[in-house]
Amino acid sequence: MAEGFARARGLNASSAGTFPASHVNPLVVEAMLEEGIDVSKYKTKPLSEELIDKTDIIVLTDAALEEKLPKNLRKEMGKKLVTWSIPDPQGQPMEVVRFARNQIKKDVDGLIREMEH
Repeated sequence: MAEGFARARGLNASSAGTFPASHVNPLVVEAMLEEGIDVSKYKTKPLSEELIDKTDIIVLTDAALEEKLPKNLRKEMGKKLVTWSIPDPQGQPMEVVRFARNQIKKDVDGLIREMEH
């Protein structure tokens, strides 16, 4: 969802993870379509040192995820890391997916405002 909002606002963004999903959650696709953003074809990339090196900002949607990352990746992220507190919508009903979507939208917009200053 963060990738979708960031791209819709003209940023070059991509999703990555240590265990990337093979497809986007159908409820996430539906919730994002309600915002006019189609994320159905998005693919999560594997998180790697090379990807981190090419990135200006890394966002973790949940602080608990940081501890689950390999130590070498946490070290590489350093000052590029921004952490949000977003509930994981996987396996959740649509109202939780929408709540996560709305929070991500606010956080993406807030990050863009910070970058502009």
